[in-house]
Amino acid sequence: MNKPGAFRRAVVVGCLLLAAAASYWGWQRIQGGRSAGPGEASHAQPGGPAPKAGGARSASVPVTVATAQKTDFPVYLSGLGTVQGFNTVVVRSRVDGQIDQIAFKEGQMVQAGDLLAQIDPRPFQATLDQAKAKKAQDEANLANAKLDLSRSVRLGEFATKQQTDTQRSTVQQLTAQIEADEAAIANAQTQLDYATIRAPISGVTGLRQVDKGNIVNAASQTGIVTIAQIEPIAVIFTAPEERVFDINRALAAHPLQVIALSTDGKMTFAEDGTLAVVNNQVDSNSGTVRLKAVFANKNHALWPGLSVQTRLLVKTLKDVVVVPNDAVQHGSDGLYAYAVDADNKAELRKIVVGAANDLSTVIERGLEPGDRVVVGGQYKVKPGTPLAFKVADNETVPSAVAAGK
Repeated sequence: MNKPGAFRRAVVVGCLLLAAAASYWGWQRIQGGRSAGPGEASHAQPGGPAPKAGGARSASVPVTVATAQKTDFPVYLSGLGTVQGFNTVVVRSRVDGQIDQIAFKEGQMVQAGDLLAQIDPRPFQATLDQAKAKKAQDEANLANAKLDLSRSVRLGEFATKQQTDTQRSTVQQLTAQIEADEAAIANAQTQLDYATIRAPISGVTGLRQVDKGNIVNAASQTGIVTIAQIEPIAVIFTAPEERVFDINRALAAHPLQVIALSTDGKMTFAEDGTLAVVNNQVDSNSGTVRLKAVFANKNHALWPGLSVQTRLLVKTLKDVVVVPNDAVQHGSDGLYAYAVDADNKAELRKIVVGAANDLSTVIERGLEPGDRVVVGGQYKVKPGTPLAFKVADNETVPSAVAAGK
């Protein structure tokens, strides 16, 4: 027997057996690592760890919750408006002449009666002096005429009736002339006063339209300056026509508060506004009615021409259930919210909502005060899901200004 050949065959057979053993061992490892699927038996070895079937379903879902509160809920009606001066005056000259002085600065706050400009007064002063002199002359003639009349009366039968009547008529004419002189003096004085231009109202001045040395006249449509009254100040805004009845009914009961904010709603300009006027007709083209609110505006936050967002307090709902807006969910069967039950599991509640604002919503049916509702993480929640929750940072429902229902 050839020993070297037998040895080689033995080596080859051993290698093949080792390879088969290694393949079988690897196959067993793969099969043992597979997770048992539906209808499959687990390949875990006896005594090994149990498979984690359904472990993900038993884990709690992290969510954010808030508490439904019973509180008073203000219902605001939102709108867009424009600020305008409570009174706006274009100051014009009422006489012709040259401007000798400009007594204000652009953008200055002026009070009613403050000097704004001075027109050359000399022509008007001369006319006044002339009228006064004419009156003095006529008064002297009247005095002489009265003396002549007195003489004629004393002469009695020695003076003719015609002479007496003529003298009496002269006295009456001169008396009337003096009255005309007084009127001329008053007119001249008025023209002289018009040469001094004063602020007719208190407010802030705009850009100056004329300079010192310019000739102005009463017929010109170009004013000297515009004055806008900003304390108080007005805001003109609109409301939908379907809310006119509610607004008029509420206004008849008590003054209505108006709040003015920036157009993006992020900055509050004033909260002390009061609704002053509801326009006497609805605009049929836009379906809106114009409203006017008045603000004290002591801080001058409101400025003529500024666009603002307005909030009109129409009514306040008493003792209603309120939740954050994020708690309200929309489903195919209507609105619902997830409440947290006694076992800290999710409970689906169908709800009916009422008025709402930018932050919160009134719940008319479906939730009670004190109920904990999910306001964050609802996309992972199903009815009966265990919940691991944290309380929302701002759980208290604010009575913030916002749009009405």
